[in-house]
Amino acid sequence: MREVHIASTGLWIPEHKVSNDELIQSFNEYVDKYNEDNKDSINEGSIKALEHSSTEFVEKASGIKSRYVIEKKHLLDPNFMKPLIEPRDKNDLSILAEIGVNAAKDALDRANLQPKDIDAVIVSAANISRAYPAIAIEIQNELGIKGYAYDMMVACSSATFGISNAYSDIKTEKADTILVINPEITTAHNNYTDREAHFIFGDVAAATIVQGESNSPVKSRIISFKQSTVFSNNIRNEKGFINFIENKDYTRDELLFKQNGKKVFKDVCPLVAELISEHLSEEDLSHRDIKKFWLHQANLNMNNFILKRIVGDDEFNADKAPCVLDEFANTSSAGSLIAYHRHNDLKPGDKGIICSFGGGYSICSILVEK
Repeated sequence: MREVHIASTGLWIPEHKVSNDELIQSFNEYVDKYNEDNKDSINEGSIKALEHSSTEFVEKASGIKSRYVIEKKHLLDPNFMKPLIEPRDKNDLSILAEIGVNAAKDALDRANLQPKDIDAVIVSAANISRAYPAIAIEIQNELGIKGYAYDMMVACSSATFGISNAYSDIKTEKADTILVINPEITTAHNNYTDREAHFIFGDVAAATIVQGESNSPVKSRIISFKQSTVFSNNIRNEKGFINFIENKDYTRDELLFKQNGKKVFKDVCPLVAELISEHLSEEDLSHRDIKKFWLHQANLNMNNFILKRIVGDDEFNADKAPCVLDEFANTSSAGSLIAYHRHNDLKPGDKGIICSFGGGYSICSILVEK
């Protein structure tokens, strides 16, 4: 059966960058304003006063130091606390399509390919901005690609599950070259008034070209996949079209990203370590055969825990699991691909694991070889 490769990856990065210090200043000003505006209720005990945050807390809790964002001014405004973008006419390229096209062009350039070489487009992200027409079809049209296109969502595992779908289509000869795009405007679903989560996310778009026979100078062969999903309520985003007909007035907090971070850590880390270990065992490999683990970029402590579970404390080396959290924060499904894109020093014959994990819970491990 034919081989399948990751021919290349590409990135689009927003022009705006927000440091932890900037974000914390904004949040603490919001807290002071909230507490002052609600001091009577706080004194009565009907609501609790909000607490300040700190840069030290954020970096210790997550490893995050900065993030790129689609819009900065309003996100940092204590009276607004979310990014603001202008609406676009339906005849103009949508924001997700625009950033997806930019990431796609980067991937095409790195693989020495043209849009005419692409047979299909998959847009796979934690959140899609509309039900239809598909963002993937919009991108297909913008780039002049023939064939088929569709959108899909698997939370923070959307990129790897999308690559898996592309791999299957190429293996079964439905297509030869597929463009998988992950436009992640995660700041749109984040609650910037929540001390436990306001620092987590950043915006980016990633693209991966999955190809059968490939002449790309940066290609890696996909050896195999392993996937798993386990239902959990510990990471949720309630916003959807059903909200419109529900007999309920939702609050801002209810329609944004929400998680029980401690429970997610406790649940997900062992699941991921077990799945990767099983994947390696099925391929008659050990962790010593893996040069790099490009893990989902949600939390540095999680990644270190997972790597220690796989390799053992004595052989733990943080360099084996490159981190981009300090610069990008959590970019949902794009995180593991950014790590792969930025920290891929494999030599011919070297093997690596790309692994995502997130809401669902959804986990996908991809074994590749240079």
